Amino acid sequence: MPRSLLPALAVLARLVTGGVWIWAGAAKLTDPYGAVLAVRAYQLLPAGLATTVGHLLPTLEIVVGAALVLGLLTRGAAVVSGLLFVAFIIGISSAWARGLQIDCGCFGGGGFDPHAASKYPWEIARDTALLLASVFLVFVRDTGPGLDRLLFRRTPAPTVNEELT
Repeated sequence: MPRSLLPALAVLARLVTGGVWIWAGAAKLTDPYGAVLAVRAYQLLPAGLATTVGHLLPTLEIVVGAALVLGLLTRGAAVVSGLLFVAFIIGISSAWARGLQIDCGCFGGGGFDPHAASKYPWEIARDTALLLASVFLVFVRDTGPGLDRLLFRRTPAPTVNEELT
C-alpha cells in the first residue's frame, strides 16, 4: 500500500470510529437509567460498579469519539477506543456463551431481546472491525489533518551546522 494512502485511511478510520462513539454515547446520554440497566443486563459487574459504569460510559464514548473526529490526542483516544471495544467484545461473547438474550445496549436500549442470539455475531464482527480501526490509529504515524497537526507540530531538530551559526 502506498504510504500516501495511510493519512486518508487514518482520517476515514478516525471519522467512522469517532462517529460511532459519538452516536453510541449520545443515544445513551439521554437515558441514563436505560444505560445502567444495559450494563447490569450483562451480569458481569457488581451492582454498584455497573451503576457507575452505566452513568460514565456515555460521556466517555462522546469524549473519545470527539477526540477521534477532531484528530485531538488521536493515539491516546485510539488506545481507549480499542480497550473499550475489547471490553464490549468480551461482554457480548460472554452473554452469548451464557445464553443471555439481551440487547447489547450499544446504541441505547438494553435488556431482554428474544432475537439477541442472532444479533451477537454481527455485533462482535462490527466491534472487531472498529477495534482494528482503533489499533491502526494507534500505530500509523500520520493520522491526517486534525488538531494534533496544529497543536503538536513536529519541527526537525537543528543540525550541528545550524547550531553553530
